[in-house]
Amino acid sequence: MLDVGKWPMFALLPPQDLCSIRLACVFGMSGNETLYVTENDEVFTLGTNCSGCLGTGDIQSTIEPRKIEILCGKRITHLSYGSGPHVVLTTSDGDVYAWGNNGYSQLGNGTATQGLAPCQVSTNLQHKKVIEVACGSHHSMTLTSDGEVYAWGYNNCGQVGSGSTSNQPTPRRVSSCLQDKFIITIACGQSSSMAVLDNGVVYGWGYNGNGQLGLGSNGNQPTPCRLAALQGIHVCQIVCGYAHALALTDEGLLYSWGSNAYGQLGSGVKSNQSCPIQIMVDRERVVEIAACHPTHTSAAKTQCGQVYMWGQCRGQSVILPHLTHFTRTDDVFACFATPAVTWRLLSVESDNHLTVAQSMKKEFDSTATSDLKFLVDGKTLHAHKAVLKIRCEHLRSMLHDEDVIEIDQFSYPVYRAFLEYLYTDSVNLPPEDAIGLLDLAAFYGENSLKTICEQTIKQGISVENAITLLSAAIKYQAKILPVSRVIPAFCVIKVDHLYIHGLKHTVKYWFSASV
Repeated sequence: MLDVGKWPMFALLPPQDLCSIRLACVFGMSGNETLYVTENDEVFTLGTNCSGCLGTGDIQSTIEPRKIEILCGKRITHLSYGSGPHVVLTTSDGDVYAWGNNGYSQLGNGTATQGLAPCQVSTNLQHKKVIEVACGSHHSMTLTSDGEVYAWGYNNCGQVGSGSTSNQPTPRRVSSCLQDKFIITIACGQSSSMAVLDNGVVYGWGYNGNGQLGLGSNGNQPTPCRLAALQGIHVCQIVCGYAHALALTDEGLLYSWGSNAYGQLGSGVKSNQSCPIQIMVDRERVVEIAACHPTHTSAAKTQCGQVYMWGQCRGQSVILPHLTHFTRTDDVFACFATPAVTWRLLSVESDNHLTVAQSMKKEFDSTATSDLKFLVDGKTLHAHKAVLKIRCEHLRSMLHDEDVIEIDQFSYPVYRAFLEYLYTDSVNLPPEDAIGLLDLAAFYGENSLKTICEQTIKQGISVENAITLLSAAIKYQAKILPVSRVIPAFCVIKVDHLYIHGLKHTVKYWFSASV
């Protein structure tokens, strides 16, 4: 379990408050600002309050935690911060809030006025669900659930990706060559931005004076540019330090590029690299990488749980990955980074006492431990052969020595839901897609899954989707469409005496739509 007491800021809290913390972040130019979320979803901040970054509505420093009422109960899921400092976060509902320094419009509210309290960022995001946020020193980015990136703030080097160097006062979609691409993760350096596509391709834009975009040159880029040096390499995670970047592939390989004055690339020398280079961590498979733009420190965790650090570590330059006694990359930044900040929103929940069911759910579609990939509709799903053989008789007979299997008879949402069911015993699909999953369940001989699908469809039938469900049933040639109720309404559209065969008896369907 993470010990937040390793960050000096938490030494100000009494033990009973420390025990209540569920999420936490330490930020600021000197690591002197703190935000934390309690188990009952209350949000508190304390610290020096530079530029009003504590969100308390004033600029008063405090060593006593102050509650931020507007954020309580919002279920914060992701948070990032700039060095102004400013803070940007998103909630489980996909809403975005920002506050703090706003000298370059990095709060996205269309002004350059300091934000002393959290305010929702809504321009161009009101109909979007944001799942990830990232901040450079004075610019901000968000990633939406439909794979789009929006950016705003300081743009002197093109870090907003708009094609110009004019500051961007409100969120604007980063399009250009990303227009039709699906982004899965984003990261920011001091004045640079990175994005990873669902096919593992990496793009970078913004300041490139130290080669931190990995393009093989040192010229700034005002629009996203693909990292050609990573051609054929599937990147699944990317992080940025002040002027360097680390990338992790789906095979557990680690690459780095950019500034190297403190050895933060882990290459064994201090010369900058404008092209990605592979870094060896004692020939271990890497499962997590860590860096953040206020520091020149890097860290990585291997599959066997060992944590390595390199770069600027307590004033020393460590030029090769150095094995630590830590069990989490977070501890590297608490004990050795300057300033002692957090590289991500900390989760204080313990990973050491998960039930079997919780452990299985946690490993679904995990790139860290999987040994099998499914390609469906051009997208990748990660799985574990042993789990699939245990859980599904059909897959047991189907799986042999393959590492990659292409699936063309089922859609991506349907096959993802099927694999998730094998890991969790639950189905999370709209009734329209549940018909496709019902078809899969019948084909694979999964009777329990068929029952769950039938219940999902029954519970999801409404006047609005009845015709859609019927069309889906015909499309999938479902042998069972378990509709057990008639929807009474004043009929404008009425499908009367329509029969679908395949049950022990014939089921009669009456679908109607009200005006």
